[in-house]
Amino acid sequence: MELRSSRWYSGDDRNSYIHRAWMRRGLPRAAFDGDRPHIAIANTASDLTPCNSHLNEVADSVKQGIWAAGGIPLNLPVVSLGETNVRPTAMLWRNLAAMATEEMLRANPIDGVVLLGGCDKTIPSLLMAAASVDLPAVVVPGGPMLTGHFRGAPLGCGTDVWRLSEEVRAGTLSREAFLDSESSMIRSRGHCNTMGTASTMACMAEALGMTLPGIAGTPAPDSRLLERSHETGRLAVDLVRLGRRPSAVMTRGSFLNAIVTLAAIGGSTNAVVHLLAIAGRLGVDLALDDFDRTGSGVPLLVDLQPAGRHLMDDLFRAGGLPAVLNEVSDLLDPAAITVTGRPLVEHLEGAEIWDESVIRRRAEPLLPDAGIAVLRGNLAPDGAVIKPAAASPELLRHRGRAVVFDSVEDVYARLDSPDLDVDETSVLVLRGCGPKGYPGMPEVGNLPLPAKLLAKGVRDMVRVSDARMSGTAYGTVVLHTSPEAAAGGPLARVRTGDPIVLDVAARRLDVDIPDADLAAREPVVEGRARPVRGWERLYVDHVTQAHQGADLDFLIGSSGDEVGRESH
Repeated sequence: MELRSSRWYSGDDRNSYIHRAWMRRGLPRAAFDGDRPHIAIANTASDLTPCNSHLNEVADSVKQGIWAAGGIPLNLPVVSLGETNVRPTAMLWRNLAAMATEEMLRANPIDGVVLLGGCDKTIPSLLMAAASVDLPAVVVPGGPMLTGHFRGAPLGCGTDVWRLSEEVRAGTLSREAFLDSESSMIRSRGHCNTMGTASTMACMAEALGMTLPGIAGTPAPDSRLLERSHETGRLAVDLVRLGRRPSAVMTRGSFLNAIVTLAAIGGSTNAVVHLLAIAGRLGVDLALDDFDRTGSGVPLLVDLQPAGRHLMDDLFRAGGLPAVLNEVSDLLDPAAITVTGRPLVEHLEGAEIWDESVIRRRAEPLLPDAGIAVLRGNLAPDGAVIKPAAASPELLRHRGRAVVFDSVEDVYARLDSPDLDVDETSVLVLRGCGPKGYPGMPEVGNLPLPAKLLAKGVRDMVRVSDARMSGTAYGTVVLHTSPEAAAGGPLARVRTGDPIVLDVAARRLDVDIPDADLAAREPVVEGRARPVRGWERLYVDHVTQAHQGADLDFLIGSSGDEVGRESH
């Protein structure tokens, strides 16, 4: 087969001379003879993305594998989004990172790509890019950090930040003790060690078939991650020679397998918007309701924070994702293949559970029905989501009086006021935090609880917003309410005092007033973003709603890898 890179390098004219000569910095002439696939390593390593700071070492192992298989490895730094540092929210730039990576893969003389990601938005953006350009591709997830301990107890990244900070506000933990835990939480390189978005999206990449089977969840400091990275480099060369592209791997069956996986591991609600966006790039028919139809009857098998007790290195030693999926293999599409060319289900045969306190048997699940629940009603005509596994069971059916906040700043200004008219039965409503409104749909949906209620011992309340929340967070939190307030959704018409009715079993979210009265109200859009230039302007003008994946409308679909014109 003719390699794509040969379109740059073959021939004896001026243009091919330029392409070869400027790349001959140590590469032999044989590197350009048309027989050696050129493999980009799309590398999101960055000191400002601390969860990905070790990926240069991973890239070195990938390079060695590519060389060993007869390919030419090429490091390609791409946009990196650090969840913990980037303001106003990393989600604002997920689509930019995907678009930039897509364009660089298409524009350069490469035949395939290894995608190195870890932190929350990096794996989704890389998969979106790979889907759009459809060159042979494979993912190496960067892996979770090792578990840190404080005062003899394990610390879950993110999850314990939320928990401990609320205890400080409640007066049950000193600020000094809270700050002392800071140096204990981040024990090693790697991303969050809970089943947050980073861990979830690594598992989603494997369930989609886009990784070497068994690699997801390998701790970042574990030498086996480098071993598997070497294997992945070798596989990338094979993928080019076989012509196996993402569109052949990520089929509708693969996405349904990912939804089953999401439920079984108690994964992040953020996976919903990411999977919808990736499917949109491929033209795969996937809708919000598929998450409920496919995932609602799947048992939660992984006892891991925030839905359970353990952490990611426990999951890895207990058998990892293959052991989890082997318990629900009959729910998986048997025809959906992985980058190996073999069906995902074939790779699960013989996978053992080594610690049943971490990975439950299907007959004794943590929860019998653990999928993401999709709610509809006059507050969410296009849907909203809730993660029952992370919620308080007694609040999954609830009626309460709305206490409305028009922005995050409004929350900060009023939440802890002694004069706030709120009790434990109230429903906290936050608007102006959707894709257009913030902009970027930040992880602020898990509102902190009012200080005066924390002091009374309250630790959960129903919260409703058009925002997202961290996959490390927990609580009875309704998210992704669509359409968002800034796009004219009903949330903009809710007023403090309105009765809000949540019924997860019935899949309903409503404000209990006549629809005509609700429609007659003037919408409140005080928190809406109004950027005048740059990426934010482009984003707000073109971003789709949460139930569509919050991608840009002109990026849905793919453009392939063809580039018709010469550069010189």
